[in-house]
Amino acid sequence: MSLAFAQDGAAPEGPGPLVQFFPLILIFVVFYFLLIRPQQQKAKAHRNMLSELKRNDEVVTVGGLYGRIMELGDNVVTLELAQNIRVRVERSKIEAVAEEGGSRKAGGDKKSGRDK
Repeated sequence: MSLAFAQDGAAPEGPGPLVQFFPLILIFVVFYFLLIRPQQQKAKAHRNMLSELKRNDEVVTVGGLYGRIMELGDNVVTLELAQNIRVRVERSKIEAVAEEGGSRKAGGDKKSGRDK
């Protein structure tokens, strides 16, 4: 046998640890900018909308009820759906402030379901 087979050459080194984790880092960055950050901005706009509610605002609930705010509490809002018909709704369940013409606005990014 030849001595060439007995000699062990230097094993080829793999890529460095940073290069191995680069795809994972890239995936996290993409998820942050496409999923996490927009969701945080939407939640912040909703919190701001809820904090700016005032009496006689027309609002839409998560369940789709349109009503006028009659009383505001820390966690509960009393809405008047029709004359002398009032319901109490949890403040966080108000989806948007309704504007004239049936459109609604929550943080400025919602549009009317009906286009004219």
